Amino acid sequence: MNKESKKREALLYHSEPTPGKIQVVPTKKYATQRDLSLAYSPGVAEPCLAIAENIDDVYKYTAKGNLVAVISNGTAVLGLGNIGPEAGKPVMEGKGLLFKIFSDIDVFDIEIGTENVEEFIQTVKNIAPTFGGINLEDIKAPESFEIERRLIEELDIPVMHDDQHGTAIISSAALINALELAGKKAEDVKVVVSGAGSAAIACTDLYVLLGVKVENILMYNSKGLLTKDNPSLSDLQLKYAIDGPKIALADAVKDADVFIGLSSGDILSPEMLLSMAKNPIVFAMANPNPEIDYNLAVETRKDVIMATGRSDFPNQVNNVLGFPYIFRGALDVRATKINEEMKMAAVKALAILAKEPVPEQVNVAYGATKLGFGQEYIIPKPFDPRLITVVAPAVAKAAMESGVAKNPITDWAAYEDNLRERMGNDNKMVRLITNRAKLDPKRIVFAEADQLNVLKAAQIVYEDGIGFPILLGNKEQILELKEELGFDADLEIIDPKTDEEAERRNRFAKSFWETRGRRGVSKLDAEKFMRERNYFAAMMVNEGEADALVTGHSRSYPSVVKPMMQLIPKAQNASLIATANMMLTSRGPMFLSDTAININPSAQDLVNIAVMTSKTAKMFGIEPVIAMVSFSNFGSSTSESASKVREAVAYLHKNHPEMVVDGEIQADFALNQEMLEEKFPFSKLAGKKVNTLIFPNLESANITYKLLKELYKVNSIGPIMMGMGKPVHIFQLGASVEEMVNMAAIAVIDAQEKESKKNKIAQ
Repeated sequence: MNKESKKREALLYHSEPTPGKIQVVPTKKYATQRDLSLAYSPGVAEPCLAIAENIDDVYKYTAKGNLVAVISNGTAVLGLGNIGPEAGKPVMEGKGLLFKIFSDIDVFDIEIGTENVEEFIQTVKNIAPTFGGINLEDIKAPESFEIERRLIEELDIPVMHDDQHGTAIISSAALINALELAGKKAEDVKVVVSGAGSAAIACTDLYVLLGVKVENILMYNSKGLLTKDNPSLSDLQLKYAIDGPKIALADAVKDADVFIGLSSGDILSPEMLLSMAKNPIVFAMANPNPEIDYNLAVETRKDVIMATGRSDFPNQVNNVLGFPYIFRGALDVRATKINEEMKMAAVKALAILAKEPVPEQVNVAYGATKLGFGQEYIIPKPFDPRLITVVAPAVAKAAMESGVAKNPITDWAAYEDNLRERMGNDNKMVRLITNRAKLDPKRIVFAEADQLNVLKAAQIVYEDGIGFPILLGNKEQILELKEELGFDADLEIIDPKTDEEAERRNRFAKSFWETRGRRGVSKLDAEKFMRERNYFAAMMVNEGEADALVTGHSRSYPSVVKPMMQLIPKAQNASLIATANMMLTSRGPMFLSDTAININPSAQDLVNIAVMTSKTAKMFGIEPVIAMVSFSNFGSSTSESASKVREAVAYLHKNHPEMVVDGEIQADFALNQEMLEEKFPFSKLAGKKVNTLIFPNLESANITYKLLKELYKVNSIGPIMMGMGKPVHIFQLGASVEEMVNMAAIAVIDAQEKESKKNKIAQ
């Protein structure tokens, strides 16, 4: 994508369909006059009077306890500098979005129109009664230090400047583990810090708390080594200034154990890295260009333990590992501040978590066979679902132990359950899927690339590194649409009807005829079929000229399924083809099957669908808990529809005892744990959270997933084809761009899985 197209896309994202990225949503009923009279006058007077009598009741009757203000004056916005409060607002909204999706904390962003420190402080103090916590953001140093110090002292709610402390906390966790791997102790290491801004100072302060000695630290700013005779240094910088002559950075890193980079790209050369001590620790955290490129560093020294601020390399120092969970823990015990004990608790929790066995969901997301503590894994991954249940409780406990918690937690197991439930409404699965696809992108045929929305999806797939699109359709039309979209990538464009494709068309037709000749397909029919894009696309996958295929945006599902069934063989040991939709619901991902293929499956078909859906869920790192749903509960009806579900469950219990599956059961009992445990405590589903539903027929499955999608705006990924021998996936008619991108990522993952299975068989 060219610069102008990127600019246009970014502006459209922030302006459409509604300007901005966050909104206020009611949390109470408001349908009736009675509801409104409770929400406002006269009913609202009662909580007002209760709070007036006991101010702490504000946490009981209002949203204050889960509300954080992200506050800035726009003086140090990202890498853009002092661009003002209005221009900084999109960033503050973005920070609010991260708070919500990672820790379910609500945010109001507040942009303050002053650069005067005292005015800023007074403004925040005046609005503080609204909030449970204050996150300071993008305020330039040295003013940020004074603002944070004063607000921490003068307010009784948590205050943190994440730009300073976020990187410090995450990199400190990484340093603990890096030192362990290097076989070194904090008190013995020589540390060189490139950068002397707020983040660098905060990082170094925490390293000192970990045991690093101040006399073993050399800190540099853009003008060189900090020395005590420099009158321009702040008091905070003077802590790390030395008495003595200036030393060049290249000389300082000789025999150094640790290099911390919070400055600018490419200032640490391979020669400088080679001069460092054995098992050097290099945290090159400048963005987007680290102080030394990751690949260059590991090629230069095999013993280097490396971290960066980038997501495309191992050991990303990412603030999202910290601030959502630190505030979560602080809010949940109503901490009056975020103190050093709480920060250090977060550091240690992150360091310990990196040594724990990694959930399969995380392995799946990062395409790893098994992530484990070592040079390429010294801090947890941002997609790790355990972060909220590990870091937040650690912070909450530290707040209680250090005496700043006003609402101590007593039932820690219940608290962790509550944290898990909070994250059920987060659609992290989309990020997991795309991240997994990007690790090993594949060639994907887009069979309807002369449709504008399909081409938009292909553009996103290409530019996000999900896959390598092959565009099928009218070439002139595709080129015109590409120009309109600013999609200037040089991709293969194929029109199956043209003379230049005659040789390939005939070759595909011959291959098709040879496999279908005894099933009523003549050679002439085969040649005719190959002029149709879906047949041609399927043969490209069959013949190894593409790795995966997506189609179906502009045609009915049955008409698109037919050529796939004719051309693509079933997977080994698959007795039928079926589909599942992954619904990204408020309770987490839910798999629904069969949503598109089998109209009235038999009991044995339901068994096969359940087994295939179980494998599909596991492909995404989700351990399936399967309810075989019906209008009947455990034999309450003898109808044919209910009986076949019951028969399928009996077969699964006998032949697949490892599967957590039960039924027949009504959907409300399957999804309501309290109802299920009360009425059917004998069920295998009792005490478990169902995440997979197998329906007795296509009608019920298809209607259910489309009702969820349209009535509740639940994101749907699918239908995911199961049982196909090749990675072929079909959109629903009129699928959105987002849905098509997600399905393309699924197709890539499917291709990765099939390739991996093929390689294992070959070995």
